[in-house]
Order: sequence, then structure tokens, then C-alpha cells
Amino acid sequence: MTVPSTTEAPDAGPAPAPTPRRRGFGLTAATALVMGNIIGGGIFALPAAVAPYGTVSLLAFVVLSVAALLLALLFGRLARRSPVTGGLYVYPRDAFGPFAGFLSAWSYWTMCWVSIAALAVAVVGYVDVLIPLHGDHALEAVVALTALWLPTAANFAGTRWVGGVQIVSTVLKFVPLLVVATVGLFFVDADNFGPFNASGNSVPGALAASAALLLYSFLGVESAAVSAGEVDDPERTVGRASVLGTLGAALVYLLGTVAVFGLVPHDRLVDSGAPFADAVNAIAGGTWGGTAISLVAVASILGCLNGWILLAAQMPYAAARDGLFPRPFARVGKGGVPGFGVWAVAVLGTVLIGLNFTAGPETTFRVLVLITTFTGCVPYLLSAAAQLYWLARGTRARVRPAGLARDLVVAALSFGFSFWLIAGAGYAAVYQGVLFLFAGIPVYVWLRGRREATEPIGPADGDGVSVHGRP
Repeated sequence: MTVPSTTEAPDAGPAPAPTPRRRGFGLTAATALVMGNIIGGGIFALPAAVAPYGTVSLLAFVVLSVAALLLALLFGRLARRSPVTGGLYVYPRDAFGPFAGFLSAWSYWTMCWVSIAALAVAVVGYVDVLIPLHGDHALEAVVALTALWLPTAANFAGTRWVGGVQIVSTVLKFVPLLVVATVGLFFVDADNFGPFNASGNSVPGALAASAALLLYSFLGVESAAVSAGEVDDPERTVGRASVLGTLGAALVYLLGTVAVFGLVPHDRLVDSGAPFADAVNAIAGGTWGGTAISLVAVASILGCLNGWILLAAQMPYAAARDGLFPRPFARVGKGGVPGFGVWAVAVLGTVLIGLNFTAGPETTFRVLVLITTFTGCVPYLLSAAAQLYWLARGTRARVRPAGLARDLVVAALSFGFSFWLIAGAGYAAVYQGVLFLFAGIPVYVWLRGRREATEPIGPADGDGVSVHGRP
């Protein structure tokens, strides 16, 4: 069952009664949750999306792999301080107060349901390989909605079921992808790679732009931290699962993307709707290989949606327990899943999918991905800032210099990478992401106002730091 934070927002009022801790994820399941949420639609859809930038995007993958590993280390350290469900909401809240916690929770929640819609849209290209949809947007919308609502229904079975599905789906997709990523390297044709920088912009600009788009494929590195309340021995397991899951995903990503770039000619890859299927067809000849990888892709994305829907419900659950999100989000069903949060993200994802197939699916997937870059990086920035804050406070105490230096480097680089990725998302994505972010402010004002009208202001409101925050 999900477990509320052991730290409390400054003016959140009386803490809810503690609930029994019924853990659902061991190290294997937590690692599968991280790897399964990272390896979703990204590896299957993004090689074609970044092909217009050229092979500079391969360098961007290397940079992002390092950045994702740093974030994994960051979340592991923060989980030692606050080993509770909510993760990226809890860290800024404890350091900077309820408004920072709310902004992080709102931004992450927005990223989740936008990302879920993008994943469901990514299913369509691979289903089209299995069952030709002939460009019928209505039929494509039905496929995307089915991909969204099947894992939504599965989530109501409970967190143990989600963990089991993640292990099975991760194995099903990881093994075939690793085979393709290794065997495919023997069939690579150097002439297929195309130019290093095909964007027409400067190399640093193309690197930042492709990295911002590729960040979508690494979203999920924080999965174990967000679900820490479901993890056995979270102080140790969250960090280990985050690092192991990230390393496994990065290995598959780098090898797989190199194989796709070298197997599919650049001019074809730019317009490909199922780049991995095209790559397998180039290895095996005919179409049976593409059909097989398309089955793997559909299973992979459905498994990824299964985990992301759980995360999308858990973040607002933790905030709602503190009175910083609408109260219905705090409701938990018999299976330990916040049921209202699951319904909310599914409905909002449905709306976005509907807009996608009425406004033009050829460009909307890219727009959705870039919006998730901004809304996903805001909680990363705030979490890195929270770690820097706690480290600054800790410098007055007796600490090990080597450990302090390591944590400072990890937190500072994580902050810098997040800032760089936001800049690389482009003006349009930042503009739209800010609109999504600021749309939550009236919600916070209403909730805060109603609470303060009935309850006294907490003792820590003077400096905005919870009296329960850990030094």
C-alpha cells in the first residue's frame, strides 16, 4: 500500500493516521520498474524523430546516458533522507516549503499524463506494421486509446500486480532488443549513417536540440524514488535499482540506436514510422523480422504505460496527503493504488490523444515529447536544488570531505544538465510547458487558502522550511 511521507508540509494540518507498510517491490521488481519505464516507446520511436539532426544525436545519447546516471545517483542519495512515496515532490517540499513541493508535483504529474499520451500514440506506428491501418486517423485513435486503457484497467489490480507485469514486460522487451542491438551491429553499413549534423544549425545547437528530444527516452530514471513507499528497504534499494535500471537501459539505447542508424538509410529513417521494424527487416530480409519486433514494441510500450500510470497516480497522492493537491487524489483502493489518480491521468491522456488525431499526428508526437522534456526537468531541477540546499546546511556539521565533494558534484551536474535540457527544448516547448505549469497556481492558491482559513499557520512558515525536514 502506498505510504505517505514521514515529513510534513509546514501548514498541512494534522497528519493523517499512519497506514501499514505493505511493501510490493524488491530490488528485482524496482530495477524492472526503472528499466521498464525508461525503455518504453523511446527506443522504438525516437531514432526516426532525431534522424533529422544527423548522427550528432548519437553523441547526445552518450551525454544523456551520463546525465541519467547522475540523476539516478542523486535520487538514491535523496531517498536515503526521505524514503517515502512521492520522491520528487517530497524533496523540494522539505527543503523549500509547500509551494516548491506543489510546483514539482504539478509539473511531474503534467509530464506523466502528457508522456502517457505520447506513448499511446507511439503504439500506432507498430500496430500499423502488424495490421495495416491505411492512414485512417479514426482507427489510429482507437488503437492509441486501447493502448492507454488496457494498462489503466490493469493498475486497479494493485501494486504487486504492477511489479509483476513490469518484470515480465521488461524481460520480453530487453532480451530481443539486446539481440537486435548486438547482431545488428554486424550488418551496419557506414553509408546509411548520413551526415554528422544534418540540422543546418551549429553543432552545439543540434546537440542540445536532439538531447532535449531524446530526454523523453530516459524519463523514468526517478521511478524507484517516486515509488519508494512501495519498495523494500528503500534507503538502499532505491539507489541501487535506479543505477542498475539506468545502466541497463543506456546499454540497450546506445547499441540499439547505432544499429538502427547503420541499418536504415538516413533518408528513409527520417520518414520511418517504425524504425526498429525497418532495421530488423534490413537484417533478416522480407517482413517477418519487422513483424516480430513490432510485437515486442507493442508489448514494451504497454508494459511501460503500466508503470507510468502508477507513477502518475502516486505523485499527486503524496501531495494530496499533505493537502497540496485536491483531496480525491489521496483515495487509495483495495489494491493499494490511488484510484482517482489513475482515472484522472487516463481521462487527460484520452483528451490529448483526441487532439493528436484531429490536429495532425505527424507533428503532435514531437510536440508532446518536447513538452514532457520541460515539465520533467522542472522536478529534476528542484530536486537537485534541494540536495544542494541540504548539503549547504550540512557543511556546518562534521562530514566526510570525500562524500561531501561527491554529493556536491552529482547535485551540481544534475542541476546543470536539467537546465541545459530545458534550454534545448526550444522556445515553443518551454512556452507551452510554462503554460501547463502556471495553470496549476490557481489550484494551489485555492487549496492553500481553504486550509489557512480553517487551520493555524505552521511554525516554520517564516522561512518556508518544514520543521520536520531532516537536516
